[in-house]
Amino acid sequence: MDWWLVLGGPAVGLLIAVVTAPVGVSGAVFLLPVQLSVFGVPNHAVTPTNLLFNVVAGPGALWRYSRTGALRGPLTRRLVAGTLPGVVVGAVIRVFALPGPTVFRLLIAALLLPLGLWLCARTLRPPRERPAPEPSAHTLTGLALAVGVVGGIYGIGGGSLLGPILVGRGVPVARVAPAALASTFATSLVGAATFALLSLASNGEVAPDWFLGLACGAGGLIGGYLGARLQPHLPETALRLLLGALAAALGALYAVQTLT
Repeated sequence: MDWWLVLGGPAVGLLIAVVTAPVGVSGAVFLLPVQLSVFGVPNHAVTPTNLLFNVVAGPGALWRYSRTGALRGPLTRRLVAGTLPGVVVGAVIRVFALPGPTVFRLLIAALLLPLGLWLCARTLRPPRERPAPEPSAHTLTGLALAVGVVGGIYGIGGGSLLGPILVGRGVPVARVAPAALASTFATSLVGAATFALLSLASNGEVAPDWFLGLACGAGGLIGGYLGARLQPHLPETALRLLLGALAAALGALYAVQTLT
């Protein structure tokens, strides 16, 4: 038995989830480079392993948020309704079109790095003018659909993309985080099932690294609950700064990976 996976997997999952759950990010976006660089997971198994992590880790934070009533409301329903069909489309594209990771990394870096820096700057020095109105229902659904496609292709949680955009438009982090995590969990369930079905029709190997996904997910289950419990004790300013810092860090991480 590989004790590095037994001990390292849960520790990595817990650490990632406890930091990311308060702002609605599942943590799979940060698990992706760890899979490739630390645990040596083959490229074809990264996406389904990320989805497996989200499925196992997600209930921890969601159970805590559900106890406070934070999952109720139209925002959760609209994000889930948009991302569910998107993740199926993305999974099909991933298996049969196999887009290269370079373009994806460049796009994510170009989006999240300036967005995260802007969110931090806007939080530290809020504008004097009135904040922008919250996105309409159609805008939310369309945005969630696009994020679902990206998540299905690359196995990342929608919270890492939806969170900074919605918070930047003036939606409080306390509303965004539970809705984004619920969307990520629902799409990960559908995405994992889609990959399982597509594996029957694909010549390539699209199965997850089951042991690593379950090990990291077990740590994420605990870390997500702890992070969700911590959120109400953090001020909105701290949460916005944390979300902006995570977005900028992820963008910088993908930029470095693309250049190296």
